[in-house]
Amino acid sequence: MRWIVRSVFAILLLVVLAVGALFLIPAERIAGVLVAKFNALTGRELVISGSVRPSVWPELGVQTGPVSISNAAWSDQGPMLVAEGLAISLDLAALIGGEVKVTAIEALNPRIVLERSAEGAENWMFGGASGGEISTDTPGVGAPFTLGKGTVAGGVLLFIDHGTDTRVELSQIAAEVAIPDYRGQADLALSAVMNGQAFDAKLTVGEFATFLDGRLVPVDLAASAGGAEVTFAGRAGHAPLMAEGALVARLGNLREVATLAGIAAPVLPDGMGARSVTVEGALTVTEVASVHLRGGKVNLDGNALSGDVDLLTAGDRPKLSAQIRTGELKLTGLTGGEGGQGGGAQATGWPNDAIDVSGLAAMDAAVAISAESVDLGLAKFGPSQIMMTIDRARAVFDIRRIVAYQGTIAGQFVVNGRKGLSVGGDLNFAGLALEPLLRDFGGYERLVGTGDFRIKFLGVGNTINAIMQRLEGSGSLMFSKGEIRGLDIPGMLRTLDTGYVGEGQKTIFDAISASFIIADGVLSNDDLALQAPYITADGAGAVDLGARTLNYRIKATALADVEGVGGITAPLLIRGSWADPQFSLDLESLAKERLDEEMAKLQAAAEAKAAELEAEAKAKLAEELGVQQLEGESLEDAARRRAEEAIQAEAVKALEKLLNGGN
Repeated sequence: MRWIVRSVFAILLLVVLAVGALFLIPAERIAGVLVAKFNALTGRELVISGSVRPSVWPELGVQTGPVSISNAAWSDQGPMLVAEGLAISLDLAALIGGEVKVTAIEALNPRIVLERSAEGAENWMFGGASGGEISTDTPGVGAPFTLGKGTVAGGVLLFIDHGTDTRVELSQIAAEVAIPDYRGQADLALSAVMNGQAFDAKLTVGEFATFLDGRLVPVDLAASAGGAEVTFAGRAGHAPLMAEGALVARLGNLREVATLAGIAAPVLPDGMGARSVTVEGALTVTEVASVHLRGGKVNLDGNALSGDVDLLTAGDRPKLSAQIRTGELKLTGLTGGEGGQGGGAQATGWPNDAIDVSGLAAMDAAVAISAESVDLGLAKFGPSQIMMTIDRARAVFDIRRIVAYQGTIAGQFVVNGRKGLSVGGDLNFAGLALEPLLRDFGGYERLVGTGDFRIKFLGVGNTINAIMQRLEGSGSLMFSKGEIRGLDIPGMLRTLDTGYVGEGQKTIFDAISASFIIADGVLSNDDLALQAPYITADGAGAVDLGARTLNYRIKATALADVEGVGGITAPLLIRGSWADPQFSLDLESLAKERLDEEMAKLQAAAEAKAAELEAEAKAKLAEELGVQQLEGESLEDAARRRAEEAIQAEAVKALEKLLNGGN
């Protein structure tokens, strides 16, 4: 702010000279003296076109025609200041008393260019290396001054930092400033347009002289842009920018704020600021441009959050760190809508509305969330402790513990918006009540019981429908005692009639277990095992998650009852859509199984009869040949042995006869 002080005092000094000579020297000569003195002090060229008109009544002052001030030698942006005219008024009584008291300064349609070169030189600095004679020893520089009313109408302010390629332009400026006490309060009212967005601001600064030095002073600020409003009451300074005080910010859908900042408006999911963002709390802005909120209250589309927030602005993207507490947290926007209503079993398909998570690229984050309840649309949870991390548009929700559906959930859920959209997770569900869980997730209300469930999955696509069509993963489940509503499997087995389907029918079970894989949106399973008081069953088949259809086969066996009736086995086919599944007995397979069983029995009987006939034949042959089988000896071996024994006996007889002389 010292450049303002030096410039203001230099000009005021010239004004004093001009006004003091009003009645002695012609206006043109006054202008000439003023121009020459200004040029010498600043090293710039001041040009006043047209006439210079002094006035005595109703106020002592001077008015000019068009005015321009040249820029620094290194600039190529044209004049530093161009205005259609200036008007300066003084307090005559104060002037007579030897005090310079400016009552009004008005600039008509000024265009001001403020620049910082790549080497760090600033075009608003005069004197020294910047040229000109002005210094701290120049009369008037550093002396207190006041301003009754300063007005800018139709102005343009352009700031360019060539070192950082920063360019900020304010147009249609209408401003009023009042500095009634140099060491006291100063007031500014401003309206302008920046990046195509109109805004208004009112600023009250305490201890104006201290504020010029850049140090912290009491500040009250109120600003608005469209539906966005911000108020701040506390202390602030500008060299560097620092602040501490109470903040209330009602930022709407962030579109106006983003436009003012010169960035694309973030497209946030509903529940994370898509419609409205409000922030309240004790704000601190440090000299390194980090922002800290303590005792903060944040409301995102009706989600009321409280806690402490830190925002670091250095680096490629802002980094948000926070400890957040909330009651009900509704995040249906992350999953595209309601579960049982928008994507339930009775629906004809999955939602096809595009899910835009480009807002995840706005900043990185590490946020610990403690919520009394969480509604994701597809499912609803109770008390939850979640750690959310966002890194380059990839959000990871580490679920420390969630109480849900009378059980608990832990694991990880990922929303990746780096290249399109993908969602994935590795989740463990323990002791969950199946009926409300499946009702919320898919509108399915036929399974009652308690279950443990694990799933690891990955889906890619910009809609729920696309994600489900391409889902990949694996998992397992284990259900304890419960019932399957609308299906009486024991009744089907007893009667071989598929009519045991519908309201009032059910199958009670003791346990169900299975594992599965998911490929291209199709869940496949081949090891389902069901245990029930009257039946056992195993199953295999596929559930097309994308098409929302079933093709499953359950092979059930009725257990023997108290009268010993049982052992009936029948395969049950479940096919069709989730909304209207069709049940039937696989009679063809059942007939084939029965035929195979009968053929096996006939084959076994034939083999037994053949063995019996063979044994009888061998016994008869042994009797006729006089052969006695030894243990473990076949009939053939026994006959061979008997023949060998006969041959040996005949040989012995022949030898004895030879030795006895042929007798």
